[in-house]
Amino acid sequence: MAGQFEATFEVDRPVEEVFAFLADGRNDPEFSPRVLRIERVPDAPTAVGTVFRSTVKDAGMKTAREFRVTALEAPVKLRWAEVSKNLITASEGGYDLEPLTDGRTQVRIYNVLEGHGLGKLFTGLALAAARKDADGFGARIKAAAEAGIAPRR
Repeated sequence: MAGQFEATFEVDRPVEEVFAFLADGRNDPEFSPRVLRIERVPDAPTAVGTVFRSTVKDAGMKTAREFRVTALEAPVKLRWAEVSKNLITASEGGYDLEPLTDGRTQVRIYNVLEGHGLGKLFTGLALAAARKDADGFGARIKAAAEAGIAPRR
């Protein structure tokens, strides 16, 4: 069983700066407490093919995760796919950004979760939890982006 969760929210910063913040996956710990550490390979600006390797804690267990950037159209689209082998993975995900008036940005994030092996038994629970927290996750991304990007004067 696979399924998707998503959240849409507004960030009070310009689209180019929000995109740059989100495209640098090393910022993920600022809004995702499950991410314990993360690195970008190669350590260069994010591009198609860039890999983000992380250690995350889910349900009390630490796992290694690896995501590859599959599409990037600055400043409006970023896509990724998890290439690590875990019980439940994000087979695809991404950000869609849209500039709004007054230098604000609308952001949509989504992930498609897919179970593998025994993980198929838990995918429904993981999806339910992700969907329940989707608005909170969006709010944490908004707060982190606004804290990490200086407002224009």
